[in-house]
This record gives sequence, C-alpha cells and structure tokens, in this order.
Amino acid sequence: MDKLFFDLRATHNPHRWYLSVDPSICVGPPASPFMFGGVGLASAVAAMERTCGRPLIWATAQYLSFAKPPSVVDLDVWTPVEGKYNTQARVIGHVGDKEILTVNAALGARPSDLSGQWTDRPEAPPPEDCDAADHWRAAEGGLHSRIEVRLAKGRYGMDRIGRPEADGRTLLWARPREAFAIDSAMLAVFADFVPQGIGNALGQNAGGNSLDNTLRIRRIVPTDWVLCDIRIMGVHGGFGHGSMYLWSQDGELMATASQSLIVRVRERAEDR
Repeated sequence: MDKLFFDLRATHNPHRWYLSVDPSICVGPPASPFMFGGVGLASAVAAMERTCGRPLIWATAQYLSFAKPPSVVDLDVWTPVEGKYNTQARVIGHVGDKEILTVNAALGARPSDLSGQWTDRPEAPPPEDCDAADHWRAAEGGLHSRIEVRLAKGRYGMDRIGRPEADGRTLLWARPREAFAIDSAMLAVFADFVPQGIGNALGQNAGGNSLDNTLRIRRIVPTDWVLCDIRIMGVHGGFGHGSMYLWSQDGELMATASQSLIVRVRERAEDR
C-alpha cells in the first residue's frame, strides 16, 4: 500500500478512520490555519478505497465547515450498496459532533478491454522549462510548502493584476516534493487547485473557498508530474465555477474535476 500524503489512521472498526489535523495539511493565514479542502476529499477517498478494497470511480465532496489544528477528523465510511463490480459509498467527516464534510462516491472496476480518450492534452512546455509558481505562503510551511508547482500557462501571484486571461485557463504542473505516489488521493489534493485559476481569469489578486469538489477517475498511470488544466467557466454574484483536467506527462487523461467556490478578492499583497 502506497504511503499517503497525509496521516490517515485505521481504528478497530474497519469503517472508521481518523486524521490528525496538523500544519502540514493546512492552508490559510498563520494565525488561523485550516485543513486544505483537497485533503478532506483525499482522506475520504483513501478511507473508502481501503474499506471497500476497490478503486475510486468518482467522488463528490460538500464542504460544510473548517477543521483546524490540532483537531482530529473522524471519517465514517458507509456502504449502502455493494454489487459484484462496484460499491456505492459515503463518508461523513466530523470533528466531535460537528460535521466538516460529506463525500458520496462509487468505487470498483469491471472486466473490459475498452479504453480510450477523446480529448488531447493541451500543448505545454515540460515542467523543467517552466517558471516556479511557489505559493505566497509556501515559506511559512504548511501544505503549500510540500507541493512543487510550475506555471505553463497564465499568470500567478501579483503578476495577475490588470492582466486577465481571455480564455480563463491556467496550466500548472504539480508534484509532491516528497516521494508520494500519484494515486487517486493525490489527484484529489491537486483537484482543489481550481480556485487558483480565479485570479488569472479575472486579472485580480483573487482566489476562493471551495464549496464542493467532484473528482472522476479515468485511468491513473505512472507519472512524476501532473498537468493541472484549470478552466474557469464563469463568475457571478460572488461565486465562481471551474473545472480541471488532470494529465500525465505522456498525455494520459487521468481524471477530471469540477467545483464551485466563494470568490474572494484580496486588496493587499499581505492578504494573499
């Protein structure tokens, strides 16, 4: 079993797992850090795959509240339908009696020789030819310090201001700085980078807080880097909607993701 990006632990109950919220999986200002939403989805995915013994097909998370260190998130796995080839499952993640997130999913695989993809990876320079796009909080530690990001298309940080991207699209190469496998859980973490495309699309120092995230797995293949093809579809009324295609270095479409978020424009550099 591959080592996970986060410290998910089993209990005596095979349907209950827990995750200690420490700074290494948190984002936000130093005075008020909170667990990255992608880690919430990823930990639920990992818990379901281990409970069911089946690979993820799709999962959708609704984010209800924040988990802050040093709390512990309990993840309860429910499997209301278990078929011959697939399982319908649900996870409720909570801190004490407070529900943090709910994840619905399907897991499984069917015997089939059919395989194909009908979209191509966008043209992008290789990661070694792209500029580093270190998150502005990476130097403070936390989750962003553990993920290496290279910018292949678009702008990042304060360079976005006054320069909106006409097609609302951002291409980021991403990989964990430590030796973690690119699996469904790691892709769930990367999938929560969709809000990073908001500022690029608007041409402002902007981002957002995810309300949900849906991950659909096609085929995961060995790759060192993942190309995160972020597509912001629209912003209105204080909310934004975007999607992501997650590609291997050799052009395999591994997964897609989509989410809605609260758009937040930060007026000052220190608010980033």
